[in-house]
Amino acid sequence: MNRREILGLLIAAPMVARAQSMKDMAGTLKDPLISMLMSQLGLTDKQASGGMGSMLTLAKEKMPNTDFSKLTSLLPQASKYLDSAKQQGVVAKPLKNTAGLNGALSKLGMNADTVGKFVPTVADYVGKIGGEPAKNMLLGALK
Repeated sequence: MNRREILGLLIAAPMVARAQSMKDMAGTLKDPLISMLMSQLGLTDKQASGGMGSMLTLAKEKMPNTDFSKLTSLLPQASKYLDSAKQQGVVAKPLKNTAGLNGALSKLGMNADTVGKFVPTVADYVGKIGGEPAKNMLLGALK
């Protein structure tokens, strides 16, 4: 290798590393809900998606199918969240109530403070994208 080739590699290496870092971040940025939960509640990607899956599992248990379909139409990654909760082993049977949901969130490694903030944070997000009726529908199902 000559000096010109070595210099070119030295210049290109940081750009390649930065591009990979940007690509890694893009996976999280594609899902604004997960990104928001990670930044506001300090969750990992797995905790956020597993928590959403747990919450949606309880909502599905409590809501009429038409209402649940309306809710999931606002959350394009809903099936991914449901799968994540199952794959992580936090939802293996019906959750039945908020105590079951809180237990599932705790299994994901969330502390009591974060568990208490999870549903209101998601409900606010749903309210911003689907309006107050959507927010109230979700909160009503999770009571």
